[in-house]
Amino acid sequence: MKSIKLLFIFLFACLLVLPFNIYAEGEEENTETKEEVNFYFFRGEGCSHCAEAEEWLKSIEEEHGSKFKVVDYETWYSEENAELMQQVAEARGEEASGVPYIIIGNQSWNGFTTDYGNEMISKINSEYEKDVNDRYDIMKLMKTIKKDTKKSSNDIIPLLIIIIIISIISFGIYKARKSIN
Repeated sequence: MKSIKLLFIFLFACLLVLPFNIYAEGEEENTETKEEVNFYFFRGEGCSHCAEAEEWLKSIEEEHGSKFKVVDYETWYSEENAELMQQVAEARGEEASGVPYIIIGNQSWNGFTTDYGNEMISKINSEYEKDVNDRYDIMKLMKTIKKDTKKSSNDIIPLLIIIIIISIISFGIYKARKSIN
């Protein structure tokens, strides 16, 4: 009888610790250095407007290049990147009607003309001045959405483990009482 009580206490302790072990996540380090702003550039190989945007990016690189990094997605020959562009646009409540599709912070541009240049530089500068944790980044948001979806679908696993443990404990108690009688 004493061993059954010890087993019950051990299983109960495991039951209490289990959910905390499953959902434990590492903490992100907060760095004081300024990180570059992500300049998401969905483009098509051979697109004249995309080539114009690339030339413009090269022209501002010397003065502003330390504040941003281009994250390039070729969509005409990559089905995966084309699908990602549509998912990003949908998450932003927009329709990506073609390339180039450019996103800086919480602002986007569909198509390109040099008239967009000052607006884009202004957005790069304003995002760069923000704390890294306060910046709007659509790709990080998309990962969070996918992670939350994945996490909610995996919530059944700890529940099943708990049900199995409770069943084993109940069966053990039933058997112990039956053997005593």
